[in-house]
Amino acid sequence: MAAKSRPHVLIVEDEENLAMMLRYNLEREGYSTSEAHDGQRALEAVDARIPDLILLDWMIPSISGIEVCRILRHRPKTRSIPIIMLSAKGEEADKVRGLQTGADDYVAKPFGINELLARIRSLLRRTSVPVEKGSVEGGDLVIDLSAHRVIRNGRSIHLGPTEFRMLSFLMSNPNRVFNRNELLNAVWGLDIFVEPRTVDVHIRRLRKAINGVGEKDVVRTVRGAGYSFDAGDAVGEGVVPV
Repeated sequence: MAAKSRPHVLIVEDEENLAMMLRYNLEREGYSTSEAHDGQRALEAVDARIPDLILLDWMIPSISGIEVCRILRHRPKTRSIPIIMLSAKGEEADKVRGLQTGADDYVAKPFGINELLARIRSLLRRTSVPVEKGSVEGGDLVIDLSAHRVIRNGRSIHLGPTEFRMLSFLMSNPNRVFNRNELLNAVWGLDIFVEPRTVDVHIRRLRKAINGVGEKDVVRTVRGAGYSFDAGDAVGEGVVPV
């Protein structure tokens, strides 16, 4: 029986010493790696070989990491690649921008290598879960679990892996309200390194993707309680969209 191939990580980092440190530690952990030192080369590297995960620095030459992330999320073949954004920008607004652009996780520099490796392991576990079969329906929304497709009113909706898991979880439990920690456990897993407020960012991304002009917002916010998928036609008392 053929040996299982090692997960491949693309390191997009223009600081040579940091790229070298990342490569050394990743390969010591059993990953295979490749490197790109600017945005254009990062896109070319992905075209040549789709990695299992990308470590993507925000401030890189040619094309910024934010723009590289945006481009990858709009391409059908690359929109589901797990991406961890690395940046010296540590403010909450910067983290929100990175996550809204499509990153699955955000790590501020300087960071501890053990924490980064744990985040990589956690993200790869989440994205390598066996594919579920069948579909989930809710109102005018349909999720094809095996094909990783979302359809609303006949139009195809493109979701990143985190938003897809979040929507399928909420739709599988219609009208039930989940707080941030419950969503973190269900969507990200128990061994997470993600702040609870990250849930809000992904909820906003999910809403933006699935709600077209004139369409009802099916993801509800219950003040002081959490979020739910609205399986009915009416918005209940005390439930407001954000």
